[in-house]
Amino acid sequence: MPMSRPKNRILLKISGESLAQPGQLGISTEELTVIAKEIYAAAELGGEIAVVVGGGNIVRGAKLAASGIIHQSTADYMGMLATVMNGMALKEVIEELGRPARVMSAINVPSVAEPFIRARAVRHLEKGRVVVLVAGTGNPFFTTDTCASLRAIELNASMLLKATKVDGIYSADPKVNPQATRFDRLTFASAIEQKLGVMDLTALTMCMEHDLPVCVFDYRVAGNIKRVVSGERIGTLVTKS
Repeated sequence: MPMSRPKNRILLKISGESLAQPGQLGISTEELTVIAKEIYAAAELGGEIAVVVGGGNIVRGAKLAASGIIHQSTADYMGMLATVMNGMALKEVIEELGRPARVMSAINVPSVAEPFIRARAVRHLEKGRVVVLVAGTGNPFFTTDTCASLRAIELNASMLLKATKVDGIYSADPKVNPQATRFDRLTFASAIEQKLGVMDLTALTMCMEHDLPVCVFDYRVAGNIKRVVSGERIGTLVTKS
């Protein structure tokens, strides 16, 4: 059985691309502010919010490695450093809005982030600070989705929120197939069997083994993160049974 999980403690996974303008690279102050305001509103409601941020708006390790010029280990570490930059930017805006935040890194960058220590992260959450988790797991060959699953389990989060550009999980890509249907609820086994691309296989399997619900939702709809913290059902919920 899973350990006791505070109902208001969630882990939010956002992609690096969500911090950039559509089709562009880098950090957009507009997009950054939109997400920071959503996190701020959820925290103000009483939510304990941890955030795992990707780095694809700056460096995509898998794409670099595919060139055959840069070894995947090196490319993955470059991607981790990209998440550090994104996390620093997100933390600054959250604090500018008036909410204390901390950046915690899986790799050692003491000038800009605390090391990730589970007990310290939990304490930050209990004190109402938003915890921005960067550098993935600190190891190459693992995605930030897997990092999100790992950190959510470590921190006893009640749910993992996967922020996407669509309002849930569909039977096919709705941009390609207009006949695709949206699922309100799925089991992990079904998501894996149907290869729906919710998260990578390692991440999904970890959530299934630890009975950690995953909510896939559209982060662009104002108030969605706050709705989940308040107990409202949005998007697609993926559960063990």
